[in-house]
Amino acid sequence: MHRLRTCAARLRPLTVAQTAQTAAQRPITAQCPGGTRTFQPIRCYSAPVASEPFLNGTSSNYVEEMYFAWLEDPKSVHKSWDVFFRNANAGAPPGAAYQSPLGLSPALLSPLSSAMSAQPNVEKLVGDHLAVQSLIRAYQIRGHHVAQLDPLGIMDADLDSCVPTDIITSSDKLGFYGLDESDLDKVFRLPTTTFIGGSETALPLKEIIRRLEMAYCQHIGVEFMFINDLEQCQWIRQKFETPGGMQFTLEEKRTLLARMVRSTRFEEFLQKKWSAEKRFGLEGCESLIPALKTIIDKSSVNGVENVIMGMPHRGRLNVLANVIRKELEQIFCQFDSKLEAADEGSGDVKYHLGMYHRRINRVTDKNITLSLVANPSHLEAVDPVVQGKTKAEQFYCGDNDGKRVMSILLHGDAAFAGQGIVYETFHLSDLPSYSTHGTVHVVVNNQIGFTTDPRMARSSPYPTDVARVVNAPIFHVNADDPEAVMYVCDVAAEWRATFHKDVVVDLVGYRRMGHNEMDEPMFTQPLMYKQIKKQKPVLQKYAEKLIAEGAVTRQEYEEEIAKYDKICEEAYTRSKDEKILHIKHWLDSPWPGFFTLDGQPKSMSCPSTGLTEENLNHIGGMASSVPVEDFTIHGGLSRILKGRGEMIRNRTVDWALGEYMAFGSLLKEGTHVRLSGQDVERGTFSHRHHVLHDQNVDKRTCIPMNHLSPDQAPYTVCNSCLSEYGVLGFELGFAMASPNALILWEAQFGDFHNTAQCIIDQFICPGQAKWVRQNGIVLLLPHGLEGMGPEHSSARPERFLQMCNDDPDVHPPITDDFAVRQLYDCNWIVVNCSNPGNYFHVLRRQILLPFRKPLIVFTPKSLLRHPEARSSFDEMLPGTHFQRLIPEGGAAAQNPDAVKRIIFCTGKVFYELNKERKNRGLDDRVAIARVEQLSPFPFDQVKAEVEKFPNADLVWCQEEHKNQGYYDYVKPRIRTTIQRTKPVWYAGRGPAAAPATGNKVTHLMELKRFLDSAFDLDSPRME
Repeated sequence: MHRLRTCAARLRPLTVAQTAQTAAQRPITAQCPGGTRTFQPIRCYSAPVASEPFLNGTSSNYVEEMYFAWLEDPKSVHKSWDVFFRNANAGAPPGAAYQSPLGLSPALLSPLSSAMSAQPNVEKLVGDHLAVQSLIRAYQIRGHHVAQLDPLGIMDADLDSCVPTDIITSSDKLGFYGLDESDLDKVFRLPTTTFIGGSETALPLKEIIRRLEMAYCQHIGVEFMFINDLEQCQWIRQKFETPGGMQFTLEEKRTLLARMVRSTRFEEFLQKKWSAEKRFGLEGCESLIPALKTIIDKSSVNGVENVIMGMPHRGRLNVLANVIRKELEQIFCQFDSKLEAADEGSGDVKYHLGMYHRRINRVTDKNITLSLVANPSHLEAVDPVVQGKTKAEQFYCGDNDGKRVMSILLHGDAAFAGQGIVYETFHLSDLPSYSTHGTVHVVVNNQIGFTTDPRMARSSPYPTDVARVVNAPIFHVNADDPEAVMYVCDVAAEWRATFHKDVVVDLVGYRRMGHNEMDEPMFTQPLMYKQIKKQKPVLQKYAEKLIAEGAVTRQEYEEEIAKYDKICEEAYTRSKDEKILHIKHWLDSPWPGFFTLDGQPKSMSCPSTGLTEENLNHIGGMASSVPVEDFTIHGGLSRILKGRGEMIRNRTVDWALGEYMAFGSLLKEGTHVRLSGQDVERGTFSHRHHVLHDQNVDKRTCIPMNHLSPDQAPYTVCNSCLSEYGVLGFELGFAMASPNALILWEAQFGDFHNTAQCIIDQFICPGQAKWVRQNGIVLLLPHGLEGMGPEHSSARPERFLQMCNDDPDVHPPITDDFAVRQLYDCNWIVVNCSNPGNYFHVLRRQILLPFRKPLIVFTPKSLLRHPEARSSFDEMLPGTHFQRLIPEGGAAAQNPDAVKRIIFCTGKVFYELNKERKNRGLDDRVAIARVEQLSPFPFDQVKAEVEKFPNADLVWCQEEHKNQGYYDYVKPRIRTTIQRTKPVWYAGRGPAAAPATGNKVTHLMELKRFLDSAFDLDSPRME
């Protein structure tokens, strides 16, 4: 590995990317000054003579090729060059690198010697050309560090006031490159890795430096040289280095001014009318609005029809008003303290709500759909949700390249640098099942986070440095230069359309108010806010610029302001008529036609979720076969498929086969199924095997479930990256796009959902209440205490049950549609199935219901292969349904009066209880009822089971610790069911801080203890 760099006319090695092939077989790819270059292998270069063009100051390409050929193979060049490069690399000063090579005859040396005598400064000439290339490269790499990015002029956007040593800020710095003032007028040929020359191929040094400063050190700072793709780097260089690139027509400038007027006057209008209200205004970064509209306009030109956006609360109202074009009266009415919430939900604050709007783009005269996803104050939590929704919209319209649907994500500077979900979301950007083919990220960089100085808020130079991990170019721009902002956004949109990769626009501005309009920022940032108070607003500065240019007159400018002020005043008057806040007007993901049938609301009913035996056999046959010819599967998998075939012949299913039946049947009925998570293709516990891998051909796979029927819906099963927060957010967003799909996320172990708790708490649990946004996402959480320790045992069911919105003290009225009505009224459904047949039914019910609710499923581990955890086809035939409670059906049910105890339980513990009951000979004295659906609670069926056994006491048994699991949830509800006529005893593990022990002996001892407690019919017990 070599690195070349010119410093004080001394040559040092430069990095060369090498492969295993020889130079004779391949070209040389080298990291040259200014970028990566490829040289064809050249043999036997001639000696350096005065007639070579580079010696006349007209070309350095010859020297470059010579140098890189020498790096690859010193013998490929003349010995004189070999000696020259060796000496230069060793640090020889200018004029001393050349020596007569040993072993050369006087005849061969004489022309060279005479040439060197005639050209005593040949080494400096070579060094100067290489130095200029290094200088150009320095500006391309580090020019952004000296760009004028801060509108206030008091803060360095990169948190460092030092100027890089290799950036020329004065003639003194020329010495770094071995140059001096006398070289400023010297003409140098430009390398192919720069576009500063335009149509010119050579420029004087002083003009080279001036053009580099104009390209990289003004109001735009470009970070891109870390990108490892030459074509992409050249594309960016051309956009920013080409002279005269940032030119705008008169019409474009007038449009930009009009957009700045709307952005600024909207905030001023809100401040005037509601000065004491929080609104998280955009003052100080008003150029965000024309920035977004430029991105949308350019994307519309390139064929985009649907833009999905996510953003934090700052500036949201302005974006809704002036980008999405939400009716102003709908925004203004929310400031009315007397406004009542409609029946649909509790609603959220105005700066959290979203919007969906289809309108004409006036620049392109094309239809465009804009949606802004609602999100909470967890600033970056919406990022993966937007990406998932974007992916779904692309999937359902067949947009495989992201040419019709795209996403724009807005960020705050402190959150972008501080929150890990940003990194997780970026890492989804190029994964096949998660890529949205490029997102435009816009950072509203206020240079402050709440009251935290950026020097205390991040360790990286810029808040955007996280984007470098995916080779996303980063365009920093001074937000007080609207034309620079417009140009950068135009380039960003074109980058996304060209390369379908992420890109970041860092809009460096400030925050004129405090964190909200009630805060006093002088407490914590006195010097910054002294400067802000003196800062002329960007609209005023830009208007004065255009007036000075003659682009607009002052009268035209004032008329534009008056026109928008009138629009706001008229909308304010209309807003007085709004008395009720209808959240449905703020939906970001409407599902037209889903909630009605023939124009009427759907009935509160659910058809049978069973299947015909023919259908079960057909799906089972596919589950036990390989539908591709000449496909070699693993021997162990052959045994698994053979076992599945045997089960089908016996008309039974295990857990994996029950799931297969549910998925396969929905696919055949036209419902798209998407299963995502870590290891879901095989299954964490090696039970699923939905993707078969050819043992002899790399990357050759087969998904049998996509071979069920010619007209079936597609099945998407995809192993995710090692992320819960980002991936669950993504799948939630995917499920938002359409109600006619079964979207499932499976945790590797249920315990790990806690790293996605933000998505659960902020979006899944309260989503409908806050935003009237139904969502049918399914969470599969492997759960069960089997001695595997505190990290691999508990999906924390108590957390989900605590967040259920049903009242434990109210027994709902029993009606004909009680079971479905309960589901409609709840915020989510929580189940713990004990057999595969019921799991099959609950998955199918999720789609056949006339509405959508999140479904939380505590799935098993040991039951995946438990010989008793089987279901017969008879439990899955037409007419069968999901059983919310599986009652006692054994000997105890034959003589109910003799039963002394009913044990209510859920999930895996049933099999341990049933085994212990048999061992103790208590089959006719103890009844066991399985609560399969925990929430909404099956009051009616629990009541029926209690009344069936009038002489029995009631016990809730769980394997989880007493302060965890289900006990605190089910106990008050059972008591309400029986009107508190009996106590509900507890059998299970005692309270504990950790979910489970990792010691097998302790685990078994705890199990024996609570089983003894559950079946001890004589000892008194405590509630």
